[in-house]
Amino acid sequence: MPAAADGPVGADVRVVAGDPSPEELAAVVAVLQRQADEVAATGRAEVTESPRTGWDASARGLRRPLEHGSGAWARSLR
Repeated sequence: MPAAADGPVGADVRVVAGDPSPEELAAVVAVLQRQADEVAATGRAEVTESPRTGWDASARGLRRPLEHGSGAWARSLR
């Protein structure tokens, strides 16, 4: 006996705003299911380089590298 005949099936999609029609919800679920099926069919993409940690990712654009040598401190203020 199919699960739908036993009663409502738990939803993985929750509407948090608006009032979509049943047809609109069905379209969204169909698109999401198609995307999930494509990802499952191709498998997970292989990671080629190790991901950066949170500290590395956020600190990357904070400032340019520090200069060394005589007068470097004064030049850094320009």
